[in-house]
Amino acid sequence: MDDLWLIGIGTGSPAHVTLEGLQALRDATVILVPHKGEGKDALAALRYGIIEASGAQAEVRSFDYPVRDPALPYNRRVIEWHDEIARRWVAAMQSAPPGPVALLVWGDPALYDSTLRIAERMVPRPRLRVVPGITAIQALTAAHAIPLNTVNGPVKITTGRQLRDHGWPEDEETVVVMLDAECSFQGLDPEGLQIWWGAYLGSEAQALEAGSLAKVGGRIMERRAELRARHGWIMDTYLLRRLCCPEGASQLRRAR
Repeated sequence: MDDLWLIGIGTGSPAHVTLEGLQALRDATVILVPHKGEGKDALAALRYGIIEASGAQAEVRSFDYPVRDPALPYNRRVIEWHDEIARRWVAAMQSAPPGPVALLVWGDPALYDSTLRIAERMVPRPRLRVVPGITAIQALTAAHAIPLNTVNGPVKITTGRQLRDHGWPEDEETVVVMLDAECSFQGLDPEGLQIWWGAYLGSEAQALEAGSLAKVGGRIMERRAELRARHGWIMDTYLLRRLCCPEGASQLRRAR
């Protein structure tokens, strides 16, 4: 089995790809590009744009992503989905010329991404190399020009599902929420919470909202629905912070 290079490509801007990532694309023999179905051609187009901008001369192979079976329980659904993705990677790599095969990974392969877990399912298992990328969290805080943490303060990174099921994490000051298709912040008591939200971070379509959750939460939900309908897909994340310190209050005034 060939070497498989997992290259983090940031959140949509070719400028997010590191110098190491650009060189890896140029050194690869084959680059795999997933196609995720009708209405999501823009995701593949972004990857093709990054490949072109890198100057890579590799053979580019596309493959179709499977869909999850909604009839299965969540955990079983994900396991079977990952198994099928691994099989499609192996199939796409068949008869590849000698040299490394590269796969472009949205954001960073290590943060709320299943690429590394899927690679472990491949038979035979390739030799892995991971090239880190800009995360959605970095793109979000940069776009809003805010620090991720307060002074000496902890940060909780979680998912929309966890926020819906368990509410605000106990004793946390700053919470970053990813993979949230249902605007799970609407289930929280908005008192004292501020939010920084961003979609299509780093791309030409970037959209931002910030302010007190009570005031902008509804607007974020409306804007998210409108953007998803317009583009056919959406990737967004947000940071929530309690107004429990002067630093938090100062950031909220700037957000307004």
